[in-house]
Amino acid sequence: MLIPLKDENPTKNFPLFTIILIASNTLIFLYQISQPMAIASTFNTFGLIPVNLIESPISTYPTIYSSMFLHSGITHLAGNMLYLWIFGNNIEDILGKFRFVIFYLVCGTLASLGHILTDLQSEIPMVGASGAISGILGAYLVLFPFARVKTLVFLGFFITIIRIPSIILLIIWIMFQVFSGVVFGDGDVAWFAHIGGFVAGMLLILPFQDLKNDSLSY
Repeated sequence: MLIPLKDENPTKNFPLFTIILIASNTLIFLYQISQPMAIASTFNTFGLIPVNLIESPISTYPTIYSSMFLHSGITHLAGNMLYLWIFGNNIEDILGKFRFVIFYLVCGTLASLGHILTDLQSEIPMVGASGAISGILGAYLVLFPFARVKTLVFLGFFITIIRIPSIILLIIWIMFQVFSGVVFGDGDVAWFAHIGGFVAGMLLILPFQDLKNDSLSY
């Protein structure tokens, strides 16, 4: 198992919106756990339920976005926020604050569609920022494939920290998502949302970067 700890890829600007996203997700999660009896109803109301979106798209499309700020548990939240902190600040640095937020939400939207298309009749709420953050990972792979990432490695009883290029870490990550999606399907984890978000991030990061460059030229 590989757990990234820190990338060696300094930024020029303060990652304001990366921090705002982390704080927002954390505060919403703290509110969730303060209302334990209401968690199920919260997920059913604000989580993304594919069959509801298919049957009533106009009234339920906001759940595409509300679901990105809900998490099913502390490990779910912590894992997502760790990846967002390590990789998000560099993407925000490249795109600028406004475009970074739009990019994040667009990747999250396309990730949600990737999940929906695997089971149009699913009644299980999907929650979590994983799809949007997967888009950040895809973007990072395109822009910074050789940036070194300090990574905690578990091999049985052997535990160590190594520095590896992001291309190795992120290819291993996406291969695991694809393997899990094919073998296990979208059960407790929305694997195809991760895959959809990652592909979206890879495909969209350069056009988004060009938009920033074009706007700076005027």
